[in-house]
Amino acid sequence: MVNQKKLSIKNLTITLPNGADRTNAVSDISIDLYANEILCIVGESGSGKTLLSNAIMGLLPDGINASQGEIDFNGDNLLSYNDAQMCKIRGSRISMVFQDPMTALNPLKTIAQQISEIFIVHTKLNKDEINQKVITLLKDVQIPNPQIAAKAYPHQLSGGQRQRAMIAMALALEPDILIADEPTTALDVTTQACILTLIRQLQSRKKTAVLFITHDFGVVADIATRVVVMQQGKLVEQGTANEVLNSPSHPYTQALIASVPALTPGDVRRINKEIILEVNNVSKSYHDHRFFKHNRRTTYAVNNVSFKLHKGSTLGIVGESGSGKSTLARCIIKLLDIDNGQIDFEQVNIANLKGKKLKQHARHIQMVFQDPYASLNPRRKVGDQVTMGPQLYGATKHEAITKAKELFKLVGLDSEALNRYPHEFSGGQRQRIGLARALALEPKILIADEPVSALDVSVQAQVLELLTTLREKLGLTVLFITHDLRVAAQICDHIVVMKSGQIVEQGIASQVFLHPTDIYTQSLLDAVPGQGWNPPRLIDMSPAIHI
Repeated sequence: MVNQKKLSIKNLTITLPNGADRTNAVSDISIDLYANEILCIVGESGSGKTLLSNAIMGLLPDGINASQGEIDFNGDNLLSYNDAQMCKIRGSRISMVFQDPMTALNPLKTIAQQISEIFIVHTKLNKDEINQKVITLLKDVQIPNPQIAAKAYPHQLSGGQRQRAMIAMALALEPDILIADEPTTALDVTTQACILTLIRQLQSRKKTAVLFITHDFGVVADIATRVVVMQQGKLVEQGTANEVLNSPSHPYTQALIASVPALTPGDVRRINKEIILEVNNVSKSYHDHRFFKHNRRTTYAVNNVSFKLHKGSTLGIVGESGSGKSTLARCIIKLLDIDNGQIDFEQVNIANLKGKKLKQHARHIQMVFQDPYASLNPRRKVGDQVTMGPQLYGATKHEAITKAKELFKLVGLDSEALNRYPHEFSGGQRQRIGLARALALEPKILIADEPVSALDVSVQAQVLELLTTLREKLGLTVLFITHDLRVAAQICDHIVVMKSGQIVEQGIASQVFLHPTDIYTQSLLDAVPGQGWNPPRLIDMSPAIHI
């Protein structure tokens, strides 16, 4: 039995405003979407994936227009619909799950109020019936304690729970088409696995047509029926998931797949036995602000953590969101004060240092943050931000600028870029600037906190290769925080696995990945998407053997 065609995009062209890098965001694209299938659209940032989905929903930004083609839905061209007509379609017939639920959800309304709006606008159900529908939907998307979650505001839920609430909202009226725009990009592997399972189950049960936008080929391998590959607004390849993933015909598709890191670590790499950083029994807790002290609740973000970092090695810290990875990194770099324990850098306890003594050691441990746009000052030129550190430590402006030019060349950027602002760069370029800024003080330890989590696979591959090159060239020691186990497998020598603020397992990467001893580690590995699909290895890196 042939599935019914739900949507047909015919020769669609979306034109960009004058002055953009290129004329068209989408150029002459034709795609069909069928009932009971998951069609994955993949491609790098700027390939036109999101604008294509926004065109279907009638949500193109001002100044960007569909100048050619049509979007056929049940015999009607959606591009000819006005706002009132599209309002009747959105949510009821075609729904969308956005990439960042925190910005897509209204922070001033509870989850129940936001889901209820769908029923208020599109149905004639009474208040009690709507409330019952809301609870049922939250149960369907497997949110714990749905009655409590319904009364919560978005900021009171975890990232995974917010994304489930968005899916509940999108599926409230059982639409014919569900568009999911990077719905699992920033989620840890276990939450991501739950979301993907949920989408598959709902799609299969309701025979929904799913248009799934992603840059994660592991996700594609897990859920896709068919795959469309886009590059700079053009459709360069399409076919079944098996055809595209295992026998890609277009060089661009081949390059994307070659950039996906393998989950299996490679050969053992020889590293130095010398310990440059030793963390001993470090704890960091938070207390809520209740009037009576005996009622105050204590949360241990980091609880009695100990590990050693070998000079010249890369130590990966992995775990789910909320496991304490970033808090631990901030404690090491002294952005947070610890409750107890020791942090020995080159045999000096830096945990309690302050003032000039801290400044002497602070330059030797620098950090690259997860979101380079948020960590860079949007009002200052990037050159000023890179030169600031050396000048604080006594370098002249000329010396600092010369150093910055050398660093920009080292990270693959033109020295003229020093005079530009952060918004003038791509995500991958901003991450390179973050690296240059961190390296300006010639640190001995570089802490990289989820440095590639939001990047495309090809840009991710470039940044990881750059990190590896810098480590070898500059003799860097790297503390690499990530929830992407594929990345950790390829770049890390040792692995520390954290859960609820504690270390549950640590060891050489090959041992942890191939022979995990803790149930939690095994659950993380089992949740990695694309288990049965093995793309080419990204970086010829491997776990450590001591010399």
